[in-house]
Amino acid sequence: MNIMVRKPARARTTLVAAVAIIAMGLAGCAAEVSDVDRAQAQVNAKQKALTEAEADLAAASTQVCDASETYIVALDRYGDVLHDTAPTVGDVRVAGADLSAPRDDAFEGAEAAVQAQQAVTDAEQELAAAQAAMAAATTGATEAPAEPAVTSSPLAPAATVDRVHQAESEFTAALGAITDQTPLAEASEVFNSAAVALEMAWLRLFADAGCIPDDEQQQAQAAAAAYTSALQQNLADAGYYAGAVDGIYGPETVAAVEALQETNGLPVTGTVDKATADALQADLDALGGAAAEDAVAATAAVQQTLKLFGIWDGPVDGTWTPELTEALKEFQTALGVEPTGTVDAATIAALEKALADLQAGSSPTPTPEATEG
Repeated sequence: MNIMVRKPARARTTLVAAVAIIAMGLAGCAAEVSDVDRAQAQVNAKQKALTEAEADLAAASTQVCDASETYIVALDRYGDVLHDTAPTVGDVRVAGADLSAPRDDAFEGAEAAVQAQQAVTDAEQELAAAQAAMAAATTGATEAPAEPAVTSSPLAPAATVDRVHQAESEFTAALGAITDQTPLAEASEVFNSAAVALEMAWLRLFADAGCIPDDEQQQAQAAAAAYTSALQQNLADAGYYAGAVDGIYGPETVAAVEALQETNGLPVTGTVDKATADALQADLDALGGAAAEDAVAATAAVQQTLKLFGIWDGPVDGTWTPELTEALKEFQTALGVEPTGTVDAATIAALEKALADLQAGSSPTPTPEATEG
């Protein structure tokens, strides 16, 4: 038997009234949410999304800068294999293999930063669209607002990125060409030259990616490029270099230095030591005229830099002397760089940091006693 329980009529009436009141209230709320309110809510949401995207980009940028710095330090350490006391071909090959992890971290960090930057661009585009819709809702426009165009600069110039990829490819090729049958001297020279070129490429990317504050970056880049530009001009005057005088120690510059060294019977390293500088000076002196006068530029740049840090009291005359070599060694020692007495990538990197410290108003390093030329 089914037993039906009937609700009192009064209770049913109360329930119906309550439902009606709620329905009326909801209808009233819907009427109160205007197009302007909805547009404003969209703007607020897109602004929040942009703020979060910018925070992610800042974190990704810090990561890529840290990873790049670690890789550059690793390159500098292994690039000095030529100066080891008793390196073997195996040492050279292992040195290259040990760069794999920091290189992967650097590229992964760069990829993450590029993705984060694209997310910021997308968020900016969406916010701009929401703001345009808000403006249209406020004025009562009936036509859909035009889609605003938002553009952003790349994380680093395409040429800088291409140079890194080229240097990485050249480094990999150089390392792959080294076998157990490769003479030790040849293996060291090939590896060191490729490592120096690769380090210089990453140093430029490090600066272009904003890893150095803008004001410090300008000072550091100018100082780092001054020596290379002068060297390129001197090599061009001597007939070894036909590329652009752009201050970038790239493959053409390395090849020109190697040609100079080979012509003069010197170890073919692609980096400039005192013997290489002397050979270049001798070639330019033999040419005479303006070329001989321009030859002092590279050495003068070194003298002027050392004078800036209070390490060189001698003349800025473009003459490389034994005293200048000792002063450069003191500078390298003070900055924690191996005191080779040559202007190599490690010294340029240390110089960038020291100049950045000067720009920030702090002492770059303990300054050694000045050396007179």
